[in-house]
Amino acid sequence: MAKLRVGVVSPEREIWSGEADMVIAKTVDGEIGIMPQHAPVLGVLVEGGVLRVKREGEAELVAAVHGGFISVADDEVSVLAEAAELGSEVDVAAARDALERAQASVEANQEDADAAVEVKRAKARLQAAGEDV
Repeated sequence: MAKLRVGVVSPEREIWSGEADMVIAKTVDGEIGIMPQHAPVLGVLVEGGVLRVKREGEAELVAAVHGGFISVADDEVSVLAEAAELGSEVDVAAARDALERAQASVEANQEDADAAVEVKRAKARLQAAGEDV
């Protein structure tokens, strides 16, 4: 069976690369599922999204992805994130604390756009870590 070649990078580092059977990402146009022989596509990733990489016989790879782009061509998937973190790397206590602080800021000022973004990021980090939000 054909495989996808997947690379997930942020400005700081390469997050992950390898082969996969399917990639699921959330774009501004909705969730997209990519399998081998997918048509070429370029998408804009949402702030505070969760990326899922499915690999046969292995655990699903999950990452919190904050903005950026996803590109698909010739069974190659490139995720160019503004920021990203594997679920296995998430400090759950710190993410919960960040979520509580950001939610308190949003409650105090409904127009605090930065706090709203932080809420999305913290929720994505917790989801990537397998935590209930």
